[in-house]
Amino acid sequence: MNNEFGLINLWTEGDAVTRFVALLLLAMSLASWIVIIVKALHFFNAQQQAGRIEAFWHSPNVAGGVQALGDEEGNPFRALVLRGQEAMAHLKNGGNQQELLKELDASDWVTRSLQNTIDDATAQLQSGMAILASVGSTAPFVGLFGTVWGIYHALMQIGMAGQATIDKVAGPIGEALIMTALGLAVAIPAVLGYNALVRANKAIITRLNRFAHDLHALLVTGSRVTTKG
Repeated sequence: MNNEFGLINLWTEGDAVTRFVALLLLAMSLASWIVIIVKALHFFNAQQQAGRIEAFWHSPNVAGGVQALGDEEGNPFRALVLRGQEAMAHLKNGGNQQELLKELDASDWVTRSLQNTIDDATAQLQSGMAILASVGSTAPFVGLFGTVWGIYHALMQIGMAGQATIDKVAGPIGEALIMTALGLAVAIPAVLGYNALVRANKAIITRLNRFAHDLHALLVTGSRVTTKG
């Protein structure tokens, strides 16, 4: 029974359209799972990097804090510190731009530099999310197309046979049901993964914004903002 109406039969007995839909759903599933796994690993690394923030604040100086944050490529917290230091160095060592620098506010200059870094990190965190959103929204309709195609085949079998017998329509109807199930099987993990990653990204962005706020105060005033509480 499984061999007659299962996935193997869907491939061997299906026409070019059925096979194309099946391959498309397979490609969408692989793409969504790759994005989910890669972004989950990225989030895990970002969480580890965020855990070093306290070590930064307990360092004797900014240079030691940069080392405490780690030297991984793409570390957004380390990038914030380096970008902030570059902004302050640019203001202090303007060279021939001294007259222009007099018009610049140190706080605004550092804020813009830190915000640009946060924007870059946010874009990195959100990369690939469009794939999950697209798969989650379109996979059910791709499966529905396969369902309609299977029902069409069933009607063709009925028309050629002149009567609706089980042996004539079981195969095409089975293809239709399998396509519906495959569409849902592809869409559901993509939607769940998208929602989970959106929440995870928001958590990391929140940590970045808080760190940038304290770092801004450190670079501009020389001390971290503290709250009583």
